This record gives sequence, structure tokens and C-alpha cells, in this order.
Amino acid sequence: MPNSPCPCGSGRSFDDCCGPHLCGQTIPPTAEALMRSRYSAFATEQVDYLLATWHPTTRPATLTLEPGIRWLGLKILSTEAGGAVDQEGWVTFVARSKFQGRAQRLQERSRFVREHGRWFYVEGELS
Repeated sequence: MPNSPCPCGSGRSFDDCCGPHLCGQTIPPTAEALMRSRYSAFATEQVDYLLATWHPTTRPATLTLEPGIRWLGLKILSTEAGGAVDQEGWVTFVARSKFQGRAQRLQERSRFVREHGRWFYVEGELS
């Protein structure tokens, strides 16, 4: 995946966008950056990253990804707070996928918190 476009749709290469977050070299500086990296983790099936970036109070014990799902794109609709100095933020997004030949669309307003300098996904409200 090096030098290929990042799955998160930022327009940057995977190596210059979500790749360093997913391999633990860097931590996402904002709630939106974490959202994008989590989408990329779904697209590249990196369950350990998804669990590690999920807040312990809402994180499931295990996570099984749907086999055969193909992630097609992410569009950020809005962000509220979630900046480098904030402690909480929200990101509203649409994620598109295809499963068993059928197009799917997921729209969610996700809540994130920052603790000890790291952002965590807490919960999402589907639209």
C-alpha cells in the first residue's frame, strides 16, 4: 500500500497520511485525523488499531470485521471541536462500502475524547 492513495480520501499517499498512525509511528493530532485513520484501519482490516483507538469505557472485548466488505470512500461532512487543544470532538461522516454486490452507506456522528494526549473513539450516532 506504500505510495498508494490513502483510503481515507485525504488526497495524500497512505505513507504520508494514515499509514504512520496505523503502524504506531505517530498519533493522530485531531479527532478528524483519528476518524480518518480508523476508516483506513477498517479498509485495511487492522482490528488491533481499531480496538486500541476505541475508548476503554465503550470498547467491545473483541471485534470481528465483516469478511468480503470493500470500503469505497469516506466523506467528512462536519467537525465540531476535536482540534489539537480540545478534549472532546465530533466528526460527522459518510462511509461507503460494497458487500455481496450491494452498495452500502453509513452516516454517523462520532464522539471522540482526548486523554493523556491521545484521541479515542467513544461512540457514534447513526443518521
